[in-house]
Amino acid sequence: MTVPARETFYGGYAGCFADPDGHVWEIAWNPGLPLGPDGSLTVPDLGAGAGPAGASCGPE
Repeated sequence: MTVPARETFYGGYAGCFADPDGHVWEIAWNPGLPLGPDGSLTVPDLGAGAGPAGASCGPE
């Protein structure tokens, strides 16, 4: 695990892990983005720079 799961600015949780090849993956849960009856997800256009600086799983 590269970044333990933690609360996010949007009220959900996110964390990161590296796979055996070293690729970093972020897993996130956002309570504001419910799934549709068919399992689909519609992501709203929040515009550029909607999140705070340093919110990614990349190197700082």
